[in-house]
Amino acid sequence: MEQRIYLDHAAAMPVHPGVARFCRQFPEGFAGNPSTLYQEGLEAQEAIFRAREKVAALIGANAPDSIIFTSGATESNNIAIRGTALRNQRAGKAVVLSAIEHISVLNPAKDLQKSGFVLTLVPVDRYGTIDLDALGAVTPETVVTSVHYANNEIGTIEPIREVAEIVHDRGGLLHVDATDAAGRIPIDVERDGIDLLTLSGNQLGGPDGVGALYIRPGVRVQPVLVGGGQERGLRPGTENVFGIACMGEAARLAGEEMPEESRRLRAIRDRLIAGITEIEEAYLTGHPTERLPHHASFRFSRIEGESIQLAMNMLGIAVATGSACTSRTLEASHVLLAIGLAHDEAHGSMIATLGRGNNVDQVPRIVEATRETVKRLRAITPL
Repeated sequence: MEQRIYLDHAAAMPVHPGVARFCRQFPEGFAGNPSTLYQEGLEAQEAIFRAREKVAALIGANAPDSIIFTSGATESNNIAIRGTALRNQRAGKAVVLSAIEHISVLNPAKDLQKSGFVLTLVPVDRYGTIDLDALGAVTPETVVTSVHYANNEIGTIEPIREVAEIVHDRGGLLHVDATDAAGRIPIDVERDGIDLLTLSGNQLGGPDGVGALYIRPGVRVQPVLVGGGQERGLRPGTENVFGIACMGEAARLAGEEMPEESRRLRAIRDRLIAGITEIEEAYLTGHPTERLPHHASFRFSRIEGESIQLAMNMLGIAVATGSACTSRTLEASHVLLAIGLAHDEAHGSMIATLGRGNNVDQVPRIVEATRETVKRLRAITPL
């Protein structure tokens, strides 16, 4: 029986073996609360501090205390969008997003409309690149603008430095969701002019249930939850010391391995794209060159993504058909609609995101499985 091939690292990434080894250093019964001053508590504090240093180093942040830890990217995005908007609403009540942001950015911004905020979605081109001219929507009334570093569904990398210049020229703050980009491509919050940046522990090869938010010193943010004073009062509740420490190590390893691993995955990605786009009426989605090194995404005419996913699974290959956070809605992807696809076109997507367990020898099998799946589904589709 052939070994399964996993191609959905954007939804869930296996824990890095180095992180697993690091986790085993914590002794059985480790129970220090970092808010206490006895030895066990001080050891927990030290573990969190070291994790802050490692995460800060990955994204070029000068101050480790600019990193706060959360339960994951969704919470980080909520703090960034809601917390920044509410804390600074005296300056204005407008929020600007790219039209293809993740739902954990879109929904907090939409919720702010109930409090009188005006939400503007900036269009993207057919590759998913934000229209810089349309960022004229950012005005002095705009308290926060959010543009992700790279899109999770189509892999397109955004011109973040240019976006930051426009936002800052108008006196606003820029939030960047870097969940899918961090550890894949170099990020430097100082160089890029980023005010707030979201990270996910799992997407760095760490455990689920932990994330981080970079907040540039001086940026004012209101807590979304209220409670104790942990994480500068912005994320109350006893810290997940084990998860945070392991996320820190994942960040360290991701930064260390990024140059070689990204080069390796880019070669696999390019061969995969070349093979699959030879299939009749198969099209690459996202930017052909300015895309994440591990990301390949396609659409196929006259079939549906859910059918592709199920059929590929039967052939021993796990692929995605959209964001895992919206996969149960069965609605057309807002990302694919935003790049100009019709509803029926947007339903026929397949996303392959590569990781440590993939290699170039798997490409022929993936391409042939895709070809077989597309042919079989088209033979029975009513579309």
